[in-house]
Amino acid sequence: MKIRNTILYFIGLIAFCSCSDMFEPADRNFRHLEDLTEESKYAHGLLMYGYARLPYMRSTQTDIATDDAVTNLRTSNYLLMATGSWAADNNPMTQWNTCKEGIQYINLFLSIVNDVKWAPSAVSKQQMFVDRLKGEAFGLRAVLYYYLIQAHGGYADDGTLYGVPLLLKAEDGSSDFNQPRATFADCVKQIFADCDSAMALLPFDYKDISSEDDIPAKYKALGAIVSGYNLVFGIKARNLMSGKVAEAVKAQVALLAASPAFREQSGVTSAQAATYCAAVLKRIGGIDGFDPTGNIWYKNKTKLEPSADEMPEMLWRQDRVKDAEQEKENFPPSLFGNGRVNPTQNFVDAFPMRNGRPITDPNSGYDPQNPYANRDPRLEDNVIYNGQTFRRSVIITGNYTIENSEPSNNRDKIATSTRTGYYLKKLLRDDVNPLGSSLIEQQHIYPRIRYTEIFLAYAEAANDAWGPKGDPTGVGFTAYDVIKAIRVRAGLGTNEIGQPLPEGDAYLEECANDQARMTDLIRNERRIELSFENKRFWDLRRWMLPLNEMTKGISIDRNDATDELTYKIIEVEKREYDNSYQLYGPIPKEEVLKWSNLKQNRGWR
Repeated sequence: MKIRNTILYFIGLIAFCSCSDMFEPADRNFRHLEDLTEESKYAHGLLMYGYARLPYMRSTQTDIATDDAVTNLRTSNYLLMATGSWAADNNPMTQWNTCKEGIQYINLFLSIVNDVKWAPSAVSKQQMFVDRLKGEAFGLRAVLYYYLIQAHGGYADDGTLYGVPLLLKAEDGSSDFNQPRATFADCVKQIFADCDSAMALLPFDYKDISSEDDIPAKYKALGAIVSGYNLVFGIKARNLMSGKVAEAVKAQVALLAASPAFREQSGVTSAQAATYCAAVLKRIGGIDGFDPTGNIWYKNKTKLEPSADEMPEMLWRQDRVKDAEQEKENFPPSLFGNGRVNPTQNFVDAFPMRNGRPITDPNSGYDPQNPYANRDPRLEDNVIYNGQTFRRSVIITGNYTIENSEPSNNRDKIATSTRTGYYLKKLLRDDVNPLGSSLIEQQHIYPRIRYTEIFLAYAEAANDAWGPKGDPTGVGFTAYDVIKAIRVRAGLGTNEIGQPLPEGDAYLEECANDQARMTDLIRNERRIELSFENKRFWDLRRWMLPLNEMTKGISIDRNDATDELTYKIIEVEKREYDNSYQLYGPIPKEEVLKWSNLKQNRGWR
């Protein structure tokens, strides 16, 4: 177990350093834990190790284990998992070791943070550093426990909904490692408490101030000045854990806990989840703070540059990265990519028509022999489909070619061709060239939390608690208002040139009078808006929806005499999940075998 190796490293380090009579260089080359209080940069390293173990991904990965996508990489662990190999000792979705390691580092840091000499010559700076760094640590621990209970929370054979062992102090050689799992409800309470502690210590956001009047009274009383405050809490700390991030994490956890898979024993209601989400959104003015271009942030090239202002869509993001990795993995083979993530027909069918109606609605106007006409504009933003022009090239994924098209893009033509008839487009920059000899890299931003996610979380929880138009707490916006804003941004309820239809978004208005239909609509909007951001797998499980839907694709043929195309839906990959127990992930088998007090989730062996 990696976390135990970390503990043994520290124990060994201390033991080795104590043998100075045998190994004289030890005191010079190694540091005791207590020495960290004298050397702030080494103490800060413990906190940075916590950041390094945050489980946020920089690429589309887990969606290929859902109904939204497959991959042409036949050795992918996610493909193997989805086709029958998911087990307690073979779990690509595990967060166990990484998150527990991060928590160990955080707990070590919290045990010394008050004693470290961060700025010993200035009382106010010392206290500000202690508060900020401690607040960061509480917030990071909340994130790590959130991902642990999402991946490993579940019902044991005794009928109890468990989370994971709650470890709030650093483990050492004298610790009892045979710890039982805390209940899911207790884990949620602890995460909420850590979020509250972070919010009490951290500013809502990091920004420079220009007046002493803006210095909090507690620091002003210690003699803080503007430059000192900005050094600790100023804009240079942006993208670290902050008050607004901790508040958003609390909202995410509340939504998870109030979801169908967990609500029975989580102690959290949908009304509570909606309230926590609303607290985040009220800080940006509710619907007035909704970013009109937030769904295509990855296309906003000027905003992606390091010199640009922050995007209003980004609540928390990773650092900008100049690379071509996503494009190298996912461009069609004719554009020197590997075509790895192939959106499914299942996903394409989730996009409504431009008038807002699902393609299954008899009034939608959908034509199965012209399937991409008059569709939701987001389809073209997310997916490269047959005949679409991308980087000045016409991409043909059908079973034919045209002049200047590349046969390698055809379905299943070569190992890097699409398996479904579709290529990924979302998150990719069209000004990247992944070809090694002519490599052109560009700036990318990978979000950790987007405001759209919190808006959708509010809509889901508020609709579940109070219905589509309920607002008993007086927040000022409803589930209906949120979904309307999202669909207006997408261009639904308009004609081909973007003019509003006389009937507007009639389908939304129909759903506004039916809570169950609004639930389905909200879930579909979440599916589209957060697609390929590694959310879908977790959403299906917390909603208790089937994981084993057959993934489908499209086979397109052309009549050479008439140029007429014919479209046929095909089966691509059978998913071998067992919905009777795999809605909850396993505790790692080696941990259950090692520690007798650690109960496994039912069904896993």
